[in-house]
Amino acid sequence: MTNTPDLPERPTPVPPSAESAASVLDDATYDRILEPRGSGRLPLGDGTWHQLARAYVRVQLISQGAVFLLVLAAAIVAQLITGVTWQWIPVGVILLVTAIGIVITPRQARSFGYQLRRDDLVFRRGILWQRVVAVPYGRMQLVDITHGPLDRGFGIAQLKLVTAAASSGVTIPGLTQRAAEQLRDTLIDVAETRRTGL
Repeated sequence: MTNTPDLPERPTPVPPSAESAASVLDDATYDRILEPRGSGRLPLGDGTWHQLARAYVRVQLISQGAVFLLVLAAAIVAQLITGVTWQWIPVGVILLVTAIGIVITPRQARSFGYQLRRDDLVFRRGILWQRVVAVPYGRMQLVDITHGPLDRGFGIAQLKLVTAAASSGVTIPGLTQRAAEQLRDTLIDVAETRRTGL
């Protein structure tokens, strides 16, 4: 008879609790949603709102800054080669729009938020043009995570919810990679439960 050493038992995996899931969704994000100041704004309502990662603003500023510099460099090169100055009219418009985008990006990013309710996910965005969309869990057909090279460098991703009605689809940009994965898994589990009627 041979003696075999006792192997330590492997711990049984425990599903993440609601508190740890919420902490993943709120990790490295802003602390509150900025609302428009007017009395006609759409109310936030009750419940816990989750926001975008702070790195989303940095990625947007880098992207828009790169566009600004490329357009400016192209205009300067075009003037040096051709000697004409009329290209500065469209270039000036593009540079102005890009500069405005750079200025408002931090405030715009803080207007994004999403809330997991009992029967649906509510997504809101916008300061001047506000949009609030409720996506019922049972109508979700696809949950997709995408990220580009710059997003990967900063550890963020965007999550896209596709429903039967194209107009009610939602894309949540600027989530941390862990938050996007956690949200995807949660939404898939809840959507399957709703569809099977359990």
